[in-house]
Amino acid sequence: MSDLGDWFRSIPLITRYWFAGSIAVPLVGKLGLVSPVNLFLWPDAFIHRFQIWRPITATFFFPVGPGTGFLYLVNLYFLYQYSSRLETGAFDGRPADYMFMLLFNWICIVITGLVMDMQLLMIPLIMSVLYVWAQLNRDMIVSFWFGTRFKACYLPWVILGFNYIIGGSVINELIGNLVGHLYFFLMFKYPMDLGGRNFLSTPQFLYRWLPNRRGGVSGFGVPPASVRRAAEDQQGGGRHNWGQGFRLGDQ
Repeated sequence: MSDLGDWFRSIPLITRYWFAGSIAVPLVGKLGLVSPVNLFLWPDAFIHRFQIWRPITATFFFPVGPGTGFLYLVNLYFLYQYSSRLETGAFDGRPADYMFMLLFNWICIVITGLVMDMQLLMIPLIMSVLYVWAQLNRDMIVSFWFGTRFKACYLPWVILGFNYIIGGSVINELIGNLVGHLYFFLMFKYPMDLGGRNFLSTPQFLYRWLPNRRGGVSGFGVPPASVRRAAEDQQGGGRHNWGQGFRLGDQ
């Protein structure tokens, strides 16, 4: 148990709480401590009955059962892997900026969920984070199941197809990819490659709550270190190399 505790404490702070919540809330529903019907995102209950907790519980809850357990575990693994890598990689020392990314993606997914009557939001949020990681490490060669290898930029779409095979739907994954693309475009692509303005800015209260560490750079719109190095190497224009990342499976 001490090894398990040490491993859990080694998970980056924000990812740790997200990961723990994604285990605790489904467990509460599975044990019947809270009826699962109170954990889904239902627009009528949220809007007209003011059950304001539903967007939050729907983000952590997943109905674990014989037909969904494997899909749940796979996406829990993706959460741990790619949220940890983003938090300790591109957003290293900038927890407020990482939290803002999660909040931005989450708000977009909640709005989409209310419009499209999506009851579960766990997979879309995980996929949005995975998409951002894949774009920031787009040229890295990653390995997937059965030894397949491809560039990281294709990983979200490979996983979309993989989840379709084991889960039978692609709507959640597609929404997550689109939201992740929206964040990546507004945060990096539009201001850096297209010379546009920065539309996203981390609120100051997040910096007060989660101050930068090790001299991290405040203010949203500042690219990760790998992106800044690429931009400095390409002064004068051209497309940016979005930096380096990790090989899938490297521990």
